[in-house]
Order: sequence, then C-alpha cells, then structure tokens
Amino acid sequence: MITISTYIHFTKEQREQARRTDLASFLVSQGEKVKRSGSEYEWLDGSQKVTIRGHLWYHQYEQKGGDAIDFVRRFYNKDYAETVEMLLNGSGGQIITSPPIEIRYKNFELPQKNDRMSRLFSYLLLTRGIDKDVLYEFVRRKMIYESADYHSALFVGYDTNGKPRHAHKRGTVTSNPYKGNVAGSQPEFSFHWHGKSDRFYLFEAPIDMLSFISMHKENWKSHSYGASCSVSNRVLFQCLKDNPNIKNVYLCFDNDQAGQTSNKRIAEKLNKMNIQNEILIPNHKDWNEDLAFSKGRSEILCRQEL
Repeated sequence: MITISTYIHFTKEQREQARRTDLASFLVSQGEKVKRSGSEYEWLDGSQKVTIRGHLWYHQYEQKGGDAIDFVRRFYNKDYAETVEMLLNGSGGQIITSPPIEIRYKNFELPQKNDRMSRLFSYLLLTRGIDKDVLYEFVRRKMIYESADYHSALFVGYDTNGKPRHAHKRGTVTSNPYKGNVAGSQPEFSFHWHGKSDRFYLFEAPIDMLSFISMHKENWKSHSYGASCSVSNRVLFQCLKDNPNIKNVYLCFDNDQAGQTSNKRIAEKLNKMNIQNEILIPNHKDWNEDLAFSKGRSEILCRQEL
C-alpha cells in the first residue's frame, strides 16, 4: 500500500478554536466518563488521575499537562492535522471558558442494522484485504455489521454478560473515511475478542486487529485481542480484569511517533504491575499496510487516510 499524505490547511482561528476545545465536553462526546471535582473535572488514564479545567489538563502522576491539542495528540495517538480535524468536527469545536455546570451522558444504542452487508464485505474483504474466514467469524458473533443509515462498518464490543457496550463506526466509502465511536460507548468495552490462552494483543483500530489476525491465523481464536478505538488503554485493563488467564501483553500500536510513544507509556504501566509485555511494531505504518504488502496488493490499496 502506498499512503498519500494530504496537506490540510487550517486558519489561525480554526487552530485556536481546536486548542481551546472544552475537554470535559469533548471526552463525553467520545463516550468517556468525567467526574466533577469542585471547579474542575477528573478523568482517569487507566488508574491515574488527570485533572481538567476547560481546555487545559494536568496528569497528576506524571506531572505533565497542556491544552486540548496536546491532550488528543497524547491520549488519542493523532498527528497535528488529525487532532485539529477531530476537535473541530468530532465535538463541534465547542469552546467553554468555564466548566459546564452539567454534563449529560447519552444512552448507548446500537445503530440499526442494514438488511444486506454487501458494502461492508466489499470494503473489508476487497479494499482492506481482511481474511474472509476471520471476518465471517466476527460477523457470525454479531461483532461486525453494516449500519442502515450510512452503510458504515460497525465494530461492536460486549461486556462479560454479552450486552453491547461499545461500537466503533468506520466509513466504507474511500471518499468519506469517517471514523468515530457511537455516543454513549464505554471505552473499556471497545472492540475485543476473549480467548483462553495467556496472550493479549492491543491495537489502535479494529482494522489493524483484523489485519494482524489475518496474517497470524494459526490458533488465533485461543488468544485475546483488543482495539483501543482511539482510547489509549481502557480496554486492555478491562480485559486483564475479566481474563485472569492473561499473563503476556503485546502492544501493537502504529509505527509512528504517536503510536510508539503510547506503546512505551503503556509498557511502563504494565511493568509497574509486573505484567510481562512486549512491543510489536509493524514493518510499515500499520498492520493493514503490512497485510496489503504481504499480499502484493499495495497498488490497489492506495488511499489518503487510514
């Protein structure tokens, strides 16, 4: 696959608007939970507290902080252009100079399923090159389906009782590469697979997770996997809680600065918990690019945005 980098121009006003996005409201729009604490809010990075006031944040454990752009780049593994676009579009670029008095959480509800899934199969099998046996297993378990409204690919995460708690949407049209979580999603239950072995593999996105499995199909169902869906590590620690059999964690984020910084940060947390871990780095930008090159299909998988 050949990745085409596209220059995105943002005006000075747009950059400032993104920088001053209210973080508490933004986090709620991403399905996260924040807690009011006096004139501030608290958000948990794993088990560590991050204090939020308007567009500013401060990590109490690491003694570091910054503005909304710094926050998204650090915790959502985005480059600068992706960060500004996410803040402007994902949360409407809402600027609030003082913390909101009340934050309302939306109830989680899965989008309606389309009668047919032809667009989803075409996108994931032909465009992305996912192995059909792997894809069909997730579809059979109602973990992947096509939405009726925009024909997006939906990647569903369930809790241990089999109740859907999270859904990640991905546009199936290359000219509209939309991606985001359904309102009310609980990040700790983002798209994942429970196995019975002692291995857990953590990825940035569902398609990376499916791509890795497609390249390593032998006994794949016996292992556990999770896709953070832009949230750094919540699904990992939930899976560790739900699966005491997991003894080895493999961190598989993208082969870029943001991804590898996140890998190292999560590895440090796991080391403090005495959990064995290893960082796996794709040869190209991500695991879907590795899958494309392994099939010799790079020339037809050229696209502007992953």
